[in-house]
Amino acid sequence: MKTTESTFKSFDNTALFYREWEHEVESNGRILIILHRGHEHSGRLESIAANPEFAGYKIFSYDNRGHGHTEAEASYEFMELVRDLDAFVSFVCEKEGIKQEDIFIIANSVAGVIASTWVHDYAPKVKGVALIAPAFKIKLYFPFAKLFLKLAIMFKPELNIKSYVKSKFLTHNIEEQRSYDEDTLIMPHIPARQLTTLLDTAQRVVKDAETIVLPMLVLSATKDYVVESAVQGDFYAKLSSSFKRFVKLDGFYHGVLYESGCQKAIAEIASFMEVCYSRENTFMLEEVIRVTQKEKDIIAFGTLPVWKEALYATQRFLMKTLGFMSDGIKIGQKYGFDSGVTLDHVYKNKPSGVTWLGKMIDKNYLESIGWKGIRQRKLHMIAAIKAKIALLQEKDEKVRILDIAGGPARYLIEIAEAYPEVEIQVRDYQQQNIEEGRALAKERKLSNITYAQSDAFCVDNYDLKGYRPNIVIISGVFELFEDNDLIGVAMDGITSIIQEEGYLLYTGQPWHPQLEQIANVLGNHRQEKWIMRRRSQYELDTLFGIRGFVKEQMAIDNQGIFTVSSAQYKGKN
Repeated sequence: MKTTESTFKSFDNTALFYREWEHEVESNGRILIILHRGHEHSGRLESIAANPEFAGYKIFSYDNRGHGHTEAEASYEFMELVRDLDAFVSFVCEKEGIKQEDIFIIANSVAGVIASTWVHDYAPKVKGVALIAPAFKIKLYFPFAKLFLKLAIMFKPELNIKSYVKSKFLTHNIEEQRSYDEDTLIMPHIPARQLTTLLDTAQRVVKDAETIVLPMLVLSATKDYVVESAVQGDFYAKLSSSFKRFVKLDGFYHGVLYESGCQKAIAEIASFMEVCYSRENTFMLEEVIRVTQKEKDIIAFGTLPVWKEALYATQRFLMKTLGFMSDGIKIGQKYGFDSGVTLDHVYKNKPSGVTWLGKMIDKNYLESIGWKGIRQRKLHMIAAIKAKIALLQEKDEKVRILDIAGGPARYLIEIAEAYPEVEIQVRDYQQQNIEEGRALAKERKLSNITYAQSDAFCVDNYDLKGYRPNIVIISGVFELFEDNDLIGVAMDGITSIIQEEGYLLYTGQPWHPQLEQIANVLGNHRQEKWIMRRRSQYELDTLFGIRGFVKEQMAIDNQGIFTVSSAQYKGKN
């Protein structure tokens, strides 16, 4: 078996070490990515890669930050590990000249949470995933350990904790125990923040597993002293995958791939992979839509426990009586908490109001998890716009940007200032937003950005003979409307005017922890309850995909709430 070692550049340009194994048997374009478990490194996977069951695959693995031969320090934020996986898959696709559909992923323990989060958040099109004893819930063996860790991190953000896991609790195999104990590249500790954010993310993904449609194999060890096996069943039961399998490995410890009977697990994986490569993936869009529609209907029409009714009634009362003191709440009450004017206040992120109490209320309002995510979405959008401008300018193309419902578009004012040669048009249905945007442009003496009142959901507002952009932006709009027929009007309109090979930048809201609270406390721009049907990233990507847009990249905040995706228009099939 031929082995190659090198590095690749991840999402933040950090170099990560990787290994590549190739059997003498022709792989026929089939790619297998194996992710190492926590504390370990890719070198420990070489014997697994060499297994005859995987002879028909070209195999890749990489060392996580702080592990093995990767020199970068360990990540303190779990979602960085998810972004690294996304970057590695893109790297392998480019290096091998393949598509995601040619890749299968095997992930053990913590890596199982990385892979399942990636599948949930990024909606990739890989052939399938095998999760081996995924660490959705780790046995910490100390009452309130997670709470104490979070408190400790507040005082020492870079706190590391030593692993309690001994090799004798990972495998019955004495030789493998010795190999683990003697491996000097095993990392004995883990950043406390990485652990707590892992557990938070795992809880989110398990709860929302119904939106996952990829083929999925889950191998569960019945004598696992490291993680709670029962949660793996909860995750599996919720999956909407058209092809899935759950296998209990009786008597196995947590380190399944290093167990005495590991060949049984490997045979299960190989068999599952073979079926995945022999079938066409049938993605269940209707099922995913049904899941989020049901959630929305429960929020809109369902009853609440008495304590929640009282809580939301209290919040509504306080906003009605004291809300005027906070400028942000006052704007939301007047124009809607989903309006462009509200977003402009959130983006500025400068607490203001009547007296010090009003400023304090506004500060607390602006620091809610949703608004923090919105501001991160803005940063991701700006980065995506700049990247596409650079690509077009490399081709000596005149850059024309259109935001179909941008509000005052303060962030595009910043782009217009930085790129005076770029032509920008902002549209919005609300005259208040248009006037505010024009005032901003006039104040900064910008002639390359214009504003026009327009309804993004009216087919007559997309004129083939008019503006022909090569970058179209949809930011914070579609998540406000549950009806796919309605947003389909805007999608078709964009398709009719965007230049061939032009870029689409669109935001999504695949998950939100406060949907119920928002619906019961805040009002929208129509002065109604702000009730949202979130869309999984898979749903959003599919709707654009059938219109000829090929997704290229995606960014997401650490809480998994808001996404910014880029796609290129390749023409309708």
